[in-house]
Amino acid sequence: MAVEVIMPRQGQSVESCLILEWKKREGERVEAEEILCIVETDKATFEIEAPANGVLLKTLYEEGSDVPVLKRIAVIGKEGEDISFFLEDGLDAGKEKAQRSTEQNSEPAMETEPLVSEVNQPLVGGSEKRLRISPRAGKLAAAKGIDLEGLTGSGPGGRILVRDIEEAIEEALRAGQGETAGPLNDFPGPVQVRPVEGVRRVISERLHTSLSTTAQYTLNTSAAAEKILSCRERLKTSPEKAGMRNISLNDLLIFITAGVLKHHGEINGHYTDNKVVLFDHVHLGFAVDTPMGLLVPVIRFADSLSLKDISGEAERLKLACLARKINPDELSGATFTLTNLGSLGIESFTPILNTPQMGILGVGSIHLRPVEREGKIEHVRMISLSLTLNHQVIDGAPGARFLSELVKAIESFEQPQHE
Repeated sequence: MAVEVIMPRQGQSVESCLILEWKKREGERVEAEEILCIVETDKATFEIEAPANGVLLKTLYEEGSDVPVLKRIAVIGKEGEDISFFLEDGLDAGKEKAQRSTEQNSEPAMETEPLVSEVNQPLVGGSEKRLRISPRAGKLAAAKGIDLEGLTGSGPGGRILVRDIEEAIEEALRAGQGETAGPLNDFPGPVQVRPVEGVRRVISERLHTSLSTTAQYTLNTSAAAEKILSCRERLKTSPEKAGMRNISLNDLLIFITAGVLKHHGEINGHYTDNKVVLFDHVHLGFAVDTPMGLLVPVIRFADSLSLKDISGEAERLKLACLARKINPDELSGATFTLTNLGSLGIESFTPILNTPQMGILGVGSIHLRPVEREGKIEHVRMISLSLTLNHQVIDGAPGARFLSELVKAIESFEQPQHE
């Protein structure tokens, strides 16, 4: 019997997903758990696996389609099997039949799709025509000043997608530079052209928005790392039943940062629509480097968790990110972020805010540095810290006080007795 493939609910906050690429085509053999397609939310990209063995008999949406969650997107079964029930007699028959009719009908067939916007395009003589455009494409066009008149969308029913706006931007740039400009003419020899899409595109858009809408500044300092390094060494040889041997330096820093943030509520919050929202608890995001791009999962109520619990939750979230199994709800809602490049040998850097958050802590590598103690110069292992804040709502002094207290907490850290 044929089996339907459903667009899964990628977290409670996600209403629809964009189909980026079908990995299998109609008529091809598929195996259970084999990747069928790649979909994108507004936070990350995910893989949808085949629920059963069989032949991919029908795909109900094209690449570039925004599909509501829990909607049927494909049918798998035996070759030649009758799937009319899924196409005409199923619960969503009307909309799916309309989707199929777009190939024969010039009228758009998905007027009720949640993430499709219509805009009025003025015409000569004062009349207007309706353009179908995705919300993200509309925002990008408005931000870049792209004229929608004459623009043909590549989505179903001629819908304008982000990639169409990006192509229009590239054409505008080429037109402004003249025919002799461009990589193929200016730089002879083979070139590679890679589209910015998926998670990389999400990161690109968010970081650009962050820098263009906030007044960011960074405070840099360093802390003696002797205490946390000693703690880490002790934990490596702790009783196995205690479950603390795998606690990392990053876990220790998350634990310490969450504890200090609890006493600096002016930094633990969001700034949006000219309002500051401060949180009683710390929901700490931490950067994870994955093959598909940077993801920032969130440890909820980090200020209330033990060191062991933070380590376990951080490991769970990290593995979920690397396996592309992370729930989108676990990638949102952070009140502060920590990003650590120390393991890659970076001594210091300027982290960019993950808006609407007002602060992000960058952690660099540990190096021996000369430090004066009681009139003598000693070489001490120091860890660098870079705190980026939004100057629109947080001045330098509050940020410096937070960073100063964080340094003290790192330099005087002792493993909690109950751990």
